[in-house]
This record gives sequence, C-alpha cells and structure tokens, in this order.
Amino acid sequence: MIKLEYFTADDFPKLIEWISDEELLLNWAGSAFRFPLTDDKLNWYIKGANNFDESDTLIYKAVDTSTGLTVGHISLTAVNRSNRSARITRVIVGNPAERGKKIGEQMIKAIMHTGFKELKLHRMSLGVYDFNEPAIRCYKKCGFNVDGILRDISRHGDSFWSIMEMSILENEWFEKYSGQQSLAPVSEISSD
Repeated sequence: MIKLEYFTADDFPKLIEWISDEELLLNWAGSAFRFPLTDDKLNWYIKGANNFDESDTLIYKAVDTSTGLTVGHISLTAVNRSNRSARITRVIVGNPAERGKKIGEQMIKAIMHTGFKELKLHRMSLGVYDFNEPAIRCYKKCGFNVDGILRDISRHGDSFWSIMEMSILENEWFEKYSGQQSLAPVSEISSD
C-alpha cells in the first residue's frame, strides 16, 4: 500500500535519478521542464505549492507503507476552488521494474481521494500521451473517461505526439468507490 506525502527539496535527488533522459522527462512533464532536471528547476516547481488551503498546486511523493521507500511522484495542479476542478499531472512510478504492479493505480486512487473527499472537487482531469497504453489502462481502470484527443500537440524530434484528455466527475468517483477499501482514510494521505 502507498501513502502520499508532500514532495520537498529532500526528495529532489530521487526524482532527478528517475528522470534519466530527455524523452522520459517530456513524457513525465510535457514542456514544463528542459532536460536535465535540476535542483533549481525543482525549486521553481515547488515554490508556492503544498499549502493545502490556498495553493493551486499540491505535489506529492508516493511512499510504500511497508518499506518506507519513495516509489512514485504525482501532483495535483490547476486547483480551482471556485470551479471545483483540478488536474492530475506528473505521474511516475520511479523504478521501471515496479511498473505494472498497481502502484500507479494506488497513487491515482489516493490523489482522487484527496481531490474529491478533502478538496470537495467536482471534476478531475489529466492528459496522457496517446501511445502510453499502460497509463491509459490504469486511468480507465480507476474510472477516468476519455474526453478527446489533442492531435500532434507536442513535437519530439521529427515526430509529433498527441495527448488523450481524460476526466472523472465526483458522482462517477463516488459511485465507483463508495464503500470500498480504495477510499484511503485521511491518515493515509499525509503532509509529513
């Protein structure tokens, strides 16, 4: 099982280690960063984040509760309290050997719990490159619906990448998860 804790400067080395090449950085963050990822760039990323009551960005690391090790990263951005919406961004399971073992699914469920139960959001969205089939399967399994495709939105070398836009609404989330163990208790989502 994983829990979410706020991502801090102490976590920079692990994320920099995970984002080891330009293509992975682009897949993880779109055009928000240029390779290589550095402490200075990550300081910019966390500036003004993680004030739960006021920030429009909440950035988390995913911690394996059985080992205490950081296993992933996820953020909730564009938090709009008046529209009750937010966007899930920058999702990564750090160790490639751990991908496909439901860590990403647990991270998505935990961030949805934060959004729908704690922030009282109505809508959560995300964008994923349309070739990232494992991530798309994960998001669909968690209850996200496909809203559409933004074609050829990002140029990478001689090719263009398209983004699949997905979303889930609060009523869809409550219908899917009410009464299930996947609703993480508040104590499992920590700011420590």
